This record gives sequence, C-alpha cells and structure tokens, in this order.
Amino acid sequence: MAGVGAVDAQPAVSGRVLGVDPGTRVVGYAILDVPNPGRFDYVECGVLAVPARDELSARLLELATSLREIIEEFRPAGLAIERAFHGINAASALKLAEARGALKLVALEHGLAVSEYAPAMIKRAVVGRGRATKVEVQARVRLLCRLGTTPKADAADALAIAICHVQASRLPNIERDRRADLRRQLARRRRRGSR
Repeated sequence: MAGVGAVDAQPAVSGRVLGVDPGTRVVGYAILDVPNPGRFDYVECGVLAVPARDELSARLLELATSLREIIEEFRPAGLAIERAFHGINAASALKLAEARGALKLVALEHGLAVSEYAPAMIKRAVVGRGRATKVEVQARVRLLCRLGTTPKADAADALAIAICHVQASRLPNIERDRRADLRRQLARRRRRGSR
C-alpha cells in the first residue's frame, strides 16, 4: 500500500483523491482533483452520519454503503485515510479498526489505491506542526481550499487527509522531522525532571 508511513518520497499524485476521516458514527469525506503533482482543486466535502443507537455492524454497513455511493459518483483514483492512533482506549480502538477495515474494503473493491497517514503527519502537512488543534486544521483547510465557510470538523479532517496525500510526494522527510521533534520534546522533559 502506498502512503503507509511516508518515510521515503512517494510518487506524485494525480487524478482525483478521496480523503476519509474514519469513524463508527460519523465519517468525514473529501474529494480533491489533482491536475498537477502537488496542486489540487477542491470538489466536495461532507460527513456521512448514522444513528448512534444502531448496532455497530448496522452502522458500518450503512457507512460502507454511503462510501460506495460516493466512490461510484466521483470515481476517485485513490483513497487516503487516517491511520489509527494510540491515544484511545482499547475498545474504541477496536471499533475504529473495524470501521477503517470496512471503508478500506469498499475502496479496494473499487480498485482504488489506499494510502494511510498518521494524524501528526496530516497536521504537519496541512498546518505545519503535528500537534495542531482541530480549529487550526479547520481554518487551514478553509484557506487552502478557498472555502466560503468553515467545514464541519470531520469534513475538515478528511480534507486535511486528502491534502496530506497530495503533498506527500513533496514531503519525504516529514516522518524524520516528526521523530526529531519527539526527541527534542523528550530531552526538554528530561531537563525539567532533573531540576
């Protein structure tokens, strides 16, 4: 799968990209056209929502069906999805993994290339730092996509994921930079702890 980790430079993206912010009740999606490597045009973004009271399996089926309809309507060449992160409890992580699996399966059934990006990498590619807030991400994607209004948080996250995918070939050192930032933070904590 292309895009997993993005430690090395990736091939330039072109065509149409579908960005997905996975969830078990709300899934953000975004469509970008990529006329030239590193450049993109906004097409659409939104959220797919299902009632929280429904069983998980029913919600996943409905979300997968909705994503299938989006893929069939917009015909993207690839799907970019947020990689699972470790900051949530085990039960939530398992449910999110099921949602990611269902959404990735739909994409693969349609022949889409699937790329995954860590949350910090997405924020760094869009805002410039891996610890950006949701509000900062929303403001930045609104600016980058030249939107009249700020998209909902899940739609903004999907836009950020798609933008990260478009920019990934231009950002080969992003993971190395993230590790360097973590080392600096750890060194600061150690210095504070030794006082």
